[in-house]
Amino acid sequence: MSTPDLPLAPSGPDGCGDGCGCAAGAGAAEPECGLDPALAALLAEAGLDPVLVEDLAHLAIAEDLDHGVDVTSVATIPETAVATGDFTAREDGVVAGLRIAEAVVSVVATDDFAVERHVDDGERVTAGQPLLSVTTRTRDLLTAERSALNLLGRLSGIATATRAWADALEGTRARVRDTRKTTPGLRALEKYAVRCGGGLNHRMSLSDAALVKDNHVIAAGGTAAAFEAVRDAFPEVPVEVEVDTLHQLREVLDAGADLILLDNFTPVETEEAVALTDGRALLESSGRLTLDNARAYAETGVDFLAVGALTHSATVLDIGLDLRDADADTAAGAE
Repeated sequence: MSTPDLPLAPSGPDGCGDGCGCAAGAGAAEPECGLDPALAALLAEAGLDPVLVEDLAHLAIAEDLDHGVDVTSVATIPETAVATGDFTAREDGVVAGLRIAEAVVSVVATDDFAVERHVDDGERVTAGQPLLSVTTRTRDLLTAERSALNLLGRLSGIATATRAWADALEGTRARVRDTRKTTPGLRALEKYAVRCGGGLNHRMSLSDAALVKDNHVIAAGGTAAAFEAVRDAFPEVPVEVEVDTLHQLREVLDAGADLILLDNFTPVETEEAVALTDGRALLESSGRLTLDNARAYAETGVDFLAVGALTHSATVLDIGLDLRDADADTAAGAE
């Protein structure tokens, strides 16, 4: 099984990547991770913080149990029963979050469990295709089921939506980028899903890059003034400037901006902006964007399309967990 290339998030000002959990900065003791080391390594290779994933898994399960037990599973399933469950796609899409779903099951499992990985994050899957098989205590598997599926379906939906945009831009220089319009607490995971779908990440937080928007312009007394204030205060931080008109574009180009957001420009206006810029800065389109007009914007020559809908409006990909029939497994083993 081949592993698709999943670009990691760019390093921040302190060298930390996507999902960094070292809030105290360089030199701080790394928190211990209770996940299986091999699983933790896979998460880290994907640009995710294993400690963050483990914490989110515990949070999801704690919310579901609410200091109690899974009363349905405890009442209907013998304590020692073991089963294999298959996480299976119910519809076509792009999968993301399989190792995260695995982590959720692992924090519930009271006994050792075995996994069989059929696909990798970032792969296109079809309805009926098995994605991940887990064998563990039946009660634990069903207790973890909904939390694992909630995260897996959400992230796969984002990856699927992103792939649709990436496909629409194929053959142009433009790449689709996400925004900070993410679910609180899930930003690192949702931006990872964007990468799985072939998109790029914009800034991870308010501290690793600057985006001068209309309210900053009002407060600073002008577009160029706002840009220069940020550049002077934080010279090492990338600065993007939002403009609404070609006049503002000329101002920030003269001020030396090298990344400019064209807000609510039409395709015709965007083409004029590309010609005016003439390669002096990278340009990003935002607002008015839909899958139907994405190609028209991309063909103007802009570098990025900023699409908040990748994370704030993505439809969950339908994925289910199916327990294997014990009798069928026994019969298959006898053959």
